[in-house]
Amino acid sequence: MRDELISNIYNKALDIISRREHSEKEVTSKLLKKFNEPDLIAATLSRLKDNNLVNDERYAEMYTQIRKRKGFGPKRIKYELSSKGIDDSLSSIIIEDEGGWQEAAKNAFNKKFKNGIALEYKDKAKQKIFLQNRGFTFQEIDSVFS
Repeated sequence: MRDELISNIYNKALDIISRREHSEKEVTSKLLKKFNEPDLIAATLSRLKDNNLVNDERYAEMYTQIRKRKGFGPKRIKYELSSKGIDDSLSSIIIEDEGGWQEAAKNAFNKKFKNGIALEYKDKAKQKIFLQNRGFTFQEIDSVFS
């Protein structure tokens, strides 16, 4: 019975990660919804990590690239990674290594504002707030407007 449960948990974990990369925290949370066996889930996660099927660093790199392409900045991505259980020091390194954030800010701006930089102060402030809400730093925002 116990072996069957272990097998079921492992197979469910494989099912979860077969669709896309997941962080350790995400896999654990999804498994806990289905199985009330924290010890067996921890053992399963350890096995997945040993086989390099769950890797937080790889997950964070992929997540950062995808969110950057969608027009989000480093501050927002770092916050999102943190909520997914990725260590702050790891996410900082990955975001820094990714680079190209000023270019990403320009791309996000150009996609949203086809007419370019507004002439009115009030409208320009709204454009800057848009980029700030997307998670870009003030330096990156200033690079768009200079």
